[in-house]
Amino acid sequence: MPLDKCSIFGSYLRLTRPANLLTAISDIWAGIALSGLVTGPRLPTGQLAAVALLSLSAACLYGGGVVLNDVFDAELDSRERPERPIPSGKVSKTGAAVLGIALLMAGILLAAWQSALSMGLALLIAVAAVTYDRWGKHQSFLGPVNMGLCRGLDVLLGMSILPGGLPLFGWVAVVPVIYIAAITLISRGEVHGGRRSSLITALICYLIVMAAVVCVGLLKHQLAITLIFLLLFAVMVLPSTMNALGDPSAPRIGRAVKTGVLALILLNACWVAAGAGLLWAMVTALLLPLSLWMARHFAVT
Repeated sequence: MPLDKCSIFGSYLRLTRPANLLTAISDIWAGIALSGLVTGPRLPTGQLAAVALLSLSAACLYGGGVVLNDVFDAELDSRERPERPIPSGKVSKTGAAVLGIALLMAGILLAAWQSALSMGLALLIAVAAVTYDRWGKHQSFLGPVNMGLCRGLDVLLGMSILPGGLPLFGWVAVVPVIYIAAITLISRGEVHGGRRSSLITALICYLIVMAAVVCVGLLKHQLAITLIFLLLFAVMVLPSTMNALGDPSAPRIGRAVKTGVLALILLNACWVAAGAGLLWAMVTALLLPLSLWMARHFAVT
């Protein structure tokens, strides 16, 4: 029996969306690569601990955000998704709330261990996540932007490992905002089906994102390597979106959203390719098979 269905621990773990946690870690690696910290096949001596701290911080912040999202959605899920841990009774609403808050606090404290700047960014991520969970998701325009902001701040959190890179490439944090906003817009049709207009908007956003990747590849003089991972990203994310555009039914919308979320790892591999080269981009991309395996056992959306 799958872990998420056979134990209390598995039910709590299910709340954190394990497959998605790896996408948050890849956000950090993208920011670290763009900061200019990695200039060769090895990380500078003494920086492994900082990379681990920020990666774990991002995982905790993401996990805390999605757990609290289920807490706020408990009543709605009891009608639309009764199989989820809280409405099914496998996890109490209070227990989930405690877990979510604890994860957010852990994420902030781990970032604080790195620097005051990192702590400030982690605090902003926590605030943005709770804002989305409680209020943002109900806003037609600001909701998707709010969700995307969490990811953009994640990239900046990674860049905080070497703050000198922020003035040059801090603008890249806008790109995941656009990308995740597009996915969030599509995701509103997961239960009852979506609208073609939302999917067309998402496709336009995807093209903007890919253009930004090409731009960074040129600026970093790593265009050829960057294009390898950009092609993989496009092959993964575009077909499912086009299929949903042809038939915006709930199952196809769900597949487009799931694919879009997990493809974020390949998007981040593009940034890593531009900022740190082929080896580190491959290491980042290897998070995808693990994330896909986890997605077979735990919900992504």
